[in-house]
Amino acid sequence: MQCENKKVVISNKTSTMKFVLIIHEVEDYSLWKVMFDNASGIRKQAGELSYQLMKFESHSNKIVHLSVWTSHKQAKDFFESSLLMKIRKDAGVKQPEFMYLEQLESAIL
Repeated sequence: MQCENKKVVISNKTSTMKFVLIIHEVEDYSLWKVMFDNASGIRKQAGELSYQLMKFESHSNKIVHLSVWTSHKQAKDFFESSLLMKIRKDAGVKQPEFMYLEQLESAIL
């Protein structure tokens, strides 16, 4: 049996898209999600272009937030702002971990 290994590379050029990956635990997902949704306007105004939310299979209150931003500077300014720190505290976010990423390649297998 022969297995062909094919992939369609969407882009392997240096991307202008800036990604932010946040992993954090929340006290109550339902409360956090309401506050997350209510903050969509300020996230968009700050430079967030799109996002995906995921949860850990074994821990429903451990959230992964992957978002695309206009720039890492705008994302850092937003996430480090006193307004966001207060929102995170009120939403029950525990010790968020931020990773600022640049896309190297995207493909469909």
